[in-house]
Amino acid sequence: MTASDQDEYSALRATIRERGTARVCLFAGGFVAWGAVTLATAAVASTPLATLLPLLVLAALFEAIYALHVGVERIGRYIQVFHEDDRGQGWEHVAMAFGRPKGAATVDALFSIPFGLATVCNAAPALIVRPTIEEIVFVGGAHALFALRLIVARQTAARQRAIDLERFKQLKRGAGE
Repeated sequence: MTASDQDEYSALRATIRERGTARVCLFAGGFVAWGAVTLATAAVASTPLATLLPLLVLAALFEAIYALHVGVERIGRYIQVFHEDDRGQGWEHVAMAFGRPKGAATVDALFSIPFGLATVCNAAPALIVRPTIEEIVFVGGAHALFALRLIVARQTAARQRAIDLERFKQLKRGAGE
């Protein structure tokens, strides 16, 4: 490995470390902010539509966490293809081969369960103030769309490693498009 390659590798591993930490900090701080916006909105506004502002905060938070996760995974696959040998040695190869052993603890990198629960909690105040049918459809639809986004993002993230790995292998072989 050349000095330039080593510098790139070190910078990429540092980026993975920093983004992983940022993702957890963003989740913790973002949930506090969402809670504050939810309480403030509930105290000031009494219409079901008021739940859309905290929902927007929740969705923006999720999208930021999702972007960090996708970026980290993509960098990992780049390292795997361009910085590790083809014999399957190196952190990224081993981590991918390790997978999820039966009975092992699992981690939800997207925090989809807390986001799903927050979505339900966020919608609850809209039902307390006797909403009209139109408000139920509109507000409920917005919350349902966000819940669907959580499900789709989780499914997409589960397939991402293999897709990115194959694409980087194509690029390495020179099959650009």
